[in-house]
Amino acid sequence: MARILIIDDDPAMVSVISEICHERGHQTVAFNSGQKALDSLATQAPQLVISDLKMDKVGGLEILKECRELLPQTPVILITAYAKVESALEAMKLGAYDYITKPFKVDELQLTIQRALDHQSDRREIRNLRQIVKEKYRFENIIGTSQKMQDVYNLIAKVADTDSTILIQGESGTGKELVARALHFNSVRQHQPFVAINCSALPENLLESELFGHKKGSFTGAVQDKIGLFEEAEMGTIFLDEINSMALSLQTKLLRVLQERQLRRVGDTKSVSINVRVLAATNESLNDKIASGQFREDLYYRLCVIPIEMPALRERVDDIPLLVTHFLQKNASQTSTEPKKIDQKAIEALQAYRWPGNVRELENAIERACALCDGGVIKTVDLPPQVLRQGGMPEPAGTSTLPVGRTLDDYVREQERTFIEETIKHNASNRERAAKMLGISMATLYRKLEVKKNRGEAES
Repeated sequence: MARILIIDDDPAMVSVISEICHERGHQTVAFNSGQKALDSLATQAPQLVISDLKMDKVGGLEILKECRELLPQTPVILITAYAKVESALEAMKLGAYDYITKPFKVDELQLTIQRALDHQSDRREIRNLRQIVKEKYRFENIIGTSQKMQDVYNLIAKVADTDSTILIQGESGTGKELVARALHFNSVRQHQPFVAINCSALPENLLESELFGHKKGSFTGAVQDKIGLFEEAEMGTIFLDEINSMALSLQTKLLRVLQERQLRRVGDTKSVSINVRVLAATNESLNDKIASGQFREDLYYRLCVIPIEMPALRERVDDIPLLVTHFLQKNASQTSTEPKKIDQKAIEALQAYRWPGNVRELENAIERACALCDGGVIKTVDLPPQVLRQGGMPEPAGTSTLPVGRTLDDYVREQERTFIEETIKHNASNRERAAKMLGISMATLYRKLEVKKNRGEAES
């Protein structure tokens, strides 16, 4: 049931509209004077306003303007016997929800009323969902109290509400997309789209079409025009994850978009202006890729207006107990159970591990431990084997100690490969599912496995 304000200087018309509303169970407040309605508008707080357009002294357009000022979320339906196109256009430009002419059909008015109320309900739900999302991606909700994370929070707070292009750098699993979302949902663009794409997930030709769109017939399979993600993100934010994997030819086109703020769809001859904030992320050193000729230096400087460096988990081990508590609570909410606890020795083992997969690997480890532990307390025996090996804890039967004498980089790579292989086994050799659990693309998964294969052949 809704509260509907009805305004018409014809008492008979007010009575008819009120009766139509009452039939649908709505509550009505009626005025025969536009001025009296204006004086009571703020205190009535209606869910819908229905007003005659032509009235003495204060007409429907004045009512509409005041509603837009005092009650911007309340839809307004205008009714008039003067079916002039100019009046209709003016009313719609000022924000009227709809426009009905007299004489009207009862079912026509009922349908318009219901649509207006549904529209308001949808807008209210969208606002609530946006608020929930904003709360979820407040930068304060990125877990960690270490000094390195405090530095990240401070930088996000300073740059979130700017339009500066930002490059988020850090290893896989450090939370780069979480930072990108925090930047968007704490900016003036927060009510506009946030569009994310992993640049390593698609081959070059498909990625170009995804980013910039295409015209019908521009290539085999282009059966209709398609707008790209840049246009979908209009007035909002686009997040280009793993930008380090983008082909050089696409880097050139992206550079042009950043410079000119215009794009051209594949197969099109016209350019389209865009207003989009660009955030990018890389899990590799772009300086190294520039040196090897795999990344454009001029694009790097366009992207890295403001750099944000995400610390590896091994650089902030003091945050591990806090992260563990967060993941235990998250697991409990997903399984509708009481949060499990973890003993101190298990925490110490977690803090001694190097975490090549960073926060994402830690989350997977806690999920695994919750599933395997007997009772309500996680112990060291419930932790993944690689964690126990590196922490100097007793290992499950059948495991062996890793040899010493390697460089740190080789050791970290070995841990990463071990973790990937165990995740694949955990998913019954389903690599697509394993890649999703690891939070990496299939291309990245195969690349890391190929590196292992090539190293094995070289060693043999």
